[in-house]
Amino acid sequence: MPVVDSVDSFLADLRHQRRASEHTVSAYRRDLARLTALAGALSPAALEPHQLRRFAMQLHGEGLGARTLSRLLSAWRSYYRWLARRGAITCNPCDNLKAPRQPRNLPKVLSADQAQALLAGEPDGILATRDKAMFELFYSSGLRLSELAGLDLAATMELAEGGITVTGKRAKTRSVPVGGPALAAMDSWLTLRPQLAAADEPALFIGRGGRRLGVRTIERRLALWATRQGLGIHVHPHMLRHSCASHVLQSSGDLRAVQEMLGHANIATTQIYTHLDFQHLAKVYDAAHPRAKKRNG
Repeated sequence: MPVVDSVDSFLADLRHQRRASEHTVSAYRRDLARLTALAGALSPAALEPHQLRRFAMQLHGEGLGARTLSRLLSAWRSYYRWLARRGAITCNPCDNLKAPRQPRNLPKVLSADQAQALLAGEPDGILATRDKAMFELFYSSGLRLSELAGLDLAATMELAEGGITVTGKRAKTRSVPVGGPALAAMDSWLTLRPQLAAADEPALFIGRGGRRLGVRTIERRLALWATRQGLGIHVHPHMLRHSCASHVLQSSGDLRAVQEMLGHANIATTQIYTHLDFQHLAKVYDAAHPRAKKRNG
């Protein structure tokens, strides 16, 4: 199978069998185009591990960051695994190829006080009522931005039982808990929603025109809301997701529950919040322990 055809077939499988998003498919396409460019006249199936290692070192030397290189190698590994399953190669030449260690960038979170300040106060008007419901739900349930934007009215059937059904990555659904303040905010919005909604619009959160809100509009509304609440920092939607996860973990210590709530396929992804939890503990220790300052003396 020619290289171009094999890459296109792999991406088609990625899209339809693994239900990857268009963003992921586009990223894989770019990473595999870089592989074929580096291979030149050689077919990727003919490349040896030492050649791929040289390519990775070359890209790193050209300024490709560790995080980007790690993602690129992940795309290459997936492609070679796909070739192996089809008998085009006998072993994956990427198996022992590792990117340089990348610095750990912890997600930004709001403190519990900041989260309370963000969501304090009563909304004035229908759009503010909608916004408060969105942001309460974000913080209460730890949703992704795409999940919140994609919610339909039908997802609210479980609200009476204190939950809501969301569709996450790769079209997987999960039920997440919804706290009391979020339930109250959602009830207020659902009462007013018919005043805006187009007759055939299934979306839960809609704009002035009666149609589903896009992710960029939600981002802008949250930034504006935070400004009006006097927070003094830029707040983006994933800060609410991260804050939810961090605060639940601080209170419960139950990593598996946080993993399930967030919809992480791998618990290693969730473990980033244990580092945030340790940072929180360290700050409390430094502020409260009478001999804490001795550590730096």
